Amino acid sequence: MHSWLPPEPVKIPDLSFMDARFKLIEIAAFLDRVQRAGQEDDFRVQALKKALTHLSTTEANRAKKILLSFSDPTLDPIPKATMQGALGAHKAS
Repeated sequence: MHSWLPPEPVKIPDLSFMDARFKLIEIAAFLDRVQRAGQEDDFRVQALKKALTHLSTTEANRAKKILLSFSDPTLDPIPKATMQGALGAHKAS
């Protein structure tokens, strides 16, 4: 009869490292293209760069902080929408 052994703990890097690596390289390539085009002052690029600062910290909830950094912090609704759709980052006035 075989003795049952509990499964080994899942190693998250084994499962997801290559995917995370790809995404990081893709972001670097995007920023290179933006820089070559002279479009670094676009508010979305600035928001992305600001969000990236959360990655190099050891603070908890990095994903939440990055998501919130793209969000509109205002609480009052606007009277009328000026467009349909989303831009992906809040354009500070």
